[in-house]
Amino acid sequence: MKIKTLLFSASVMLVGMSAKSQDSKKQQDIKSIKSMCGCYEIKFNFAETFSYSKDTAKYKPSATKHDYGLEWVELVEDQPNKLVLQHLLIIGKTEDDIVKHWRQDWLYENTDQYSFFKDKTWKYKKLAAKDVKGQWTQKVYQVDDSPRYDGSASWVHVDGSDYWKNTADAPLPRREYTKRDDYNVLKRRNIHEITKYGWLHEQDNDKLVRDEKGNDVLLAQEKGLDVYTKVDDSKCKAAQDYWKKNGELWKKVRAKWAKVYAANKDLTLLKKVDGKNIYDFFFDLKPTATQEEVDNIIDSFIVK
Repeated sequence: MKIKTLLFSASVMLVGMSAKSQDSKKQQDIKSIKSMCGCYEIKFNFAETFSYSKDTAKYKPSATKHDYGLEWVELVEDQPNKLVLQHLLIIGKTEDDIVKHWRQDWLYENTDQYSFFKDKTWKYKKLAAKDVKGQWTQKVYQVDDSPRYDGSASWVHVDGSDYWKNTADAPLPRREYTKRDDYNVLKRRNIHEITKYGWLHEQDNDKLVRDEKGNDVLLAQEKGLDVYTKVDDSKCKAAQDYWKKNGELWKKVRAKWAKVYAANKDLTLLKKVDGKNIYDFFFDLKPTATQEEVDNIIDSFIVK
């Protein structure tokens, strides 16, 4: 009887230690995610590494891209299982020189996934809880908070390294979709690594041609390296002022999209309505726009 009691006590202790260890790991994950917030000078670098086109005589690789920017990353939501980071690109010194850039949500042990298929369509998938145990889903959104891509993986904190790594299908990036239409899916291998000076966003991407059945042909590959170097927050004051003025409007936009995503079903969006992109409508709105105005814009782009 004493042996059974001892075994039971040991089991309880191990479970307690395991739960404590898991919570400690989660807090470390949260610290890493939050460390991506703040003011950053950014170097954007992309280079096409390999091409696989059968028509090599006509195929033109994408030009190597080097660009620079200043960006403010605002912590918009801070919940135990959800962190929302909004990127604001600064192209001048006033609020009028701010571009609402991409957004990244981090969800703990999330089981609802929207995977990009092609042609403005995202496929919904319910993940098994056991498959996302201890993981964080990064959901990335367009400038208008419509979906781009998402994927789930564990943060790794080992031997001085601090990173998250995942592969997810995505639409063409802005640097590409205005220039070429010979592929329709970018399979992104994303690494977010926290560094002493800020953080890195490293990418190894496949440019794919996908047909209606989901069959892929590899057209080319590219390497991306975005270097975020932390600078004093005062350099991003214009972006902070912009968000104080416009934050409530974008909160309404997120609220409507959240209802759309909560339907947990495949989603297809129109490319344009009345000759305009969805972000054109939002960028024309005043900060005082109503929830109804926001809802009507998004509803007009959803294919029923």
